[in-house]
Amino acid sequence: MIHAALLNPFDVHMYHLINGLAGKSKLLDDVMIFFAKDALELYAALFIAYWFALPKDDLRSRNQLAVAGFSGVLALVLNVVISHFVWFRPRPFVVFPKGTYTQLIPHPADASFPSDHSAGSWGFAGGSWGRTPRWIWLPFTIIAVLVMIARVFVGVHYPTDVIGGMAVGLVASAVVRPFAPRIMPLTRLVAKPFGYGKEAQEAQRTRRTSRG
Repeated sequence: MIHAALLNPFDVHMYHLINGLAGKSKLLDDVMIFFAKDALELYAALFIAYWFALPKDDLRSRNQLAVAGFSGVLALVLNVVISHFVWFRPRPFVVFPKGTYTQLIPHPADASFPSDHSAGSWGFAGGSWGRTPRWIWLPFTIIAVLVMIARVFVGVHYPTDVIGGMAVGLVASAVVRPFAPRIMPLTRLVAKPFGYGKEAQEAQRTRRTSRG
């Protein structure tokens, strides 16, 4: 296993460029802190909201939400493998001298590469592409971009950490997406108690007809 920061001009320049904006605007700091810390919770809330907001008979989009969820989980598993068995990269606040950066949130000095938040976000975003409405996949993708910027902004990741996380998330979504048909039975099972899906709709119409 490699233990090294492996700094490069791109990381050094872009880290200080983005992180150099921290601490100058409370509003901007608060927004970036939110996306750096709470984006995964935001995704969870959106998953639930979208599940109920979709038309009752739209099982395909609900199944794609499940695909996106599994993609995010797989991305986090891949991150653990990389950071524990391939390359341990120390955090920027461990490597750079104090006074040369601004750290807005507390964070343990664990592995910096790849970014878990970025990987999970891009797993969710990539997993939602193609078979969900624009009002689902577009916010998922915008949040993933904001998470990348925010994790560097608050001082806990190098730019290549979040880019690496994005790559892991997209690879995870590409791996999970072909399994969508195999995930559909689980989606049907979860959707059934809510009366979602074409079969549920047809059953409701049959009951109304028989009563009439």
